Amino acid sequence: MTINLLLSRLISALLVIFGVICLVFLLLHMVPGDPVEVMLGESARPADRAALRLALGLDRPILEQLFSYLNGLLHFDLGQSLHSRQPITELLMQRLPATLELTGAALAIAVITALPLGVMAALYQGKKQDSGAMLFSLLGISIPNFWLGPMLILLFSLWLGWTPVSGRDAPGALILPAITLGTALAAILARMVRSTLLEVLHEDYIRTAQAKGLARSQVIWRHALGNAWLPIITLLGLQLGALLDGAVITETIFDWPGLGSLLVESIQKRDYPAVQGCVLLISVTYVVVNMLTDLLYSWVDPRIRIGET
Repeated sequence: MTINLLLSRLISALLVIFGVICLVFLLLHMVPGDPVEVMLGESARPADRAALRLALGLDRPILEQLFSYLNGLLHFDLGQSLHSRQPITELLMQRLPATLELTGAALAIAVITALPLGVMAALYQGKKQDSGAMLFSLLGISIPNFWLGPMLILLFSLWLGWTPVSGRDAPGALILPAITLGTALAAILARMVRSTLLEVLHEDYIRTAQAKGLARSQVIWRHALGNAWLPIITLLGLQLGALLDGAVITETIFDWPGLGSLLVESIQKRDYPAVQGCVLLISVTYVVVNMLTDLLYSWVDPRIRIGET
């Protein structure tokens, strides 16, 4: 991998992030609603509104506010929350661990569930096991988070009393949000594992491994899956961004104190700097994960050289 390739990827990532920043900034200021009115209420006097708008810098033209925000980013300054007056960086760092915990648990559930299902579906193609695994995949893709989450709360929290309804502090509070967030990824990943395994199970090296007397489990998990990881890694890299998107809904449903719930709260309050900070962090994470996925290709399969693709 050459330095020029890394630089080109980095420049492309920076351009994407810059476009997202500008687009979100302009769209936020086009959304109906005034943060000053939200903070002071409709009964506030015009003089008080004008004074607060001046103090917050909202009286300046939109482009001037945008340039000021971009200049702050160059100095790693995300600004302050319009409501709490807390630095956005501190606000994000307070919420980030909860989102990382939820995303990591959801990803673990997805992988642990999808790999056995996908392998079973490929080994028993056309049989009941295959049909059952693909039915799970269909349901997982079809059921949205905003329906699955409340149903899990109704069943396991209210009826059975096994898990907390919401929050992060109680034991077992992570279980239902992680299942809600990881189900869709598990369904998609199971289908990908099945299709990639079906492509390699009839290759010559698989028949050679079987002819040498290797155990079936070793043939499948070492030789077959070992050569089927590339499309699976691609899917995981792309879907990690989808996990962050889905976390917005899941965190809101379960009152999980992460970036997703902070984003929703900030939108409701018209807290522009907080919304921009959340979107910026999610965008940077998504771009970095995709770059790391590209770099991981050459490690998984040394025959691949990203600079030649």
